[in-house]
Amino acid sequence: MSASRLSRLPPWVSHWLGYRAEPVKPLPPYQVAAWSFITAFCGLSVVQALFNYSEYFTSRHVPGIIASYGASAVLCFGAIESPLAQPRALIFGHFFSALTGICITKLFSLMPDEARFQSLRWLAASLSTATAIVVMQLTGTTHPPAGATALLPATNDEVWNLSWYYLPVVLLSSTLLMSCALLLNNLHRRYPVFWIAPAPPKAAAPTPVTAPTSSHVKGDAESSQEKLPKGSV
Repeated sequence: MSASRLSRLPPWVSHWLGYRAEPVKPLPPYQVAAWSFITAFCGLSVVQALFNYSEYFTSRHVPGIIASYGASAVLCFGAIESPLAQPRALIFGHFFSALTGICITKLFSLMPDEARFQSLRWLAASLSTATAIVVMQLTGTTHPPAGATALLPATNDEVWNLSWYYLPVVLLSSTLLMSCALLLNNLHRRYPVFWIAPAPPKAAAPTPVTAPTSSHVKGDAESSQEKLPKGSV
């Protein structure tokens, strides 16, 4: 969502989507630390409250939180201006990594017997994260915590047992964390810096070309006459 589109929305809407008509004045370091603590605590609590106390999720044995979202909280609440913390990276980085991890681990699960699969899960984990890194690079969605999201299906039985249900769980977790970041960060800071891609830098104003004055023209003519060899016309 570009800044031009956000500017068309009412201020009470665009403010919570990260739009500011004027540059935001940076907060003192102690206020940044305080707000990072408050927002991270609240954001992670909301995600865990849903998955720990909703019968819909507990009956399906969904973990209270996917561990990689602890690292996402560092970016989304503690380093909110980083390109790695913006919504595109958060949502799609986790989703693509989860999809990569599930697909690769399921391929390994096609081994002739369970013992062989269990002995090679470490290899599936390494391959999943390495592949997820490339996928995020190619799609412009690099989000470092998502490397663990790709790793978990091969290393965590609780996540592996979710099977394909892991994908909507990850998508919901990312959406919840992003919603909390929009609400809490925009109380005194600005989030996100951009939605899809950073705004291109403004082009430098062209230097005005001044027309030569009569004195300059006269001076140039005199200097050219001095350079002529003697006897030339």
